[in-house]
Amino acid sequence: MDFDKAFTFVFDDPDWLKKVAINALIGLIPLIGQIYLLGWGLEVARRVATRSITPLPDVDFGTYLGHGFKAFVVSLVYTVPIFVIAVPMVVVAAVAENAGVGRDVANIILLIVNLGGGLLILLYSLVMGLLLPAALTRAVVFGSIRDGLQFGQVFGLVRAAPVAYLLTLVGTLLAGMLASLVGSLACGVGIIFTLAYQQLVTGHLYGQAYLQGSASA
Repeated sequence: MDFDKAFTFVFDDPDWLKKVAINALIGLIPLIGQIYLLGWGLEVARRVATRSITPLPDVDFGTYLGHGFKAFVVSLVYTVPIFVIAVPMVVVAAVAENAGVGRDVANIILLIVNLGGGLLILLYSLVMGLLLPAALTRAVVFGSIRDGLQFGQVFGLVRAAPVAYLLTLVGTLLAGMLASLVGSLACGVGIIFTLAYQQLVTGHLYGQAYLQGSASA
């Protein structure tokens, strides 16, 4: 897996500045823009995963909005377990507050519930951070939400290339931190463009991991 390439491939395209700028501006559209930008980055994942010659996409509003919508739905499904864990935590906290037990007992119950639930959410978030790149890439490569929700195949990709997907998770976090840092240094205005760049980096990592996973599965 070429980790560095994910951060530098953008600049191989002679029109990279124009493409990033225009798509970044589209990303400013409330809600729709963010879904589009997500899909634009996933187009990179699709092109890398299918070994396309030109990995840096231009504007294609309908196609990339469609990618983004599929990714949004798939991501929503993968976050359901977090809500399943969080809701009982809220219910137990409310019951403990109104059950007439002593304040000390209520605090102990809340502490146990929060620590246990928080640990479960943290563990699942790490698992989701490995599985979601594979799921989203499958959704855009095969073109349907259903393909992103085929959990056996998604898990198979991650199991076949665990290091690649771990590097993808690390790279995604690193790209996010760089986008925030560089954007804030440019008086906040730069964040518009660095967030778009972040989507490209993430997409390239997703595509690389998918290639490695599918080759080893």
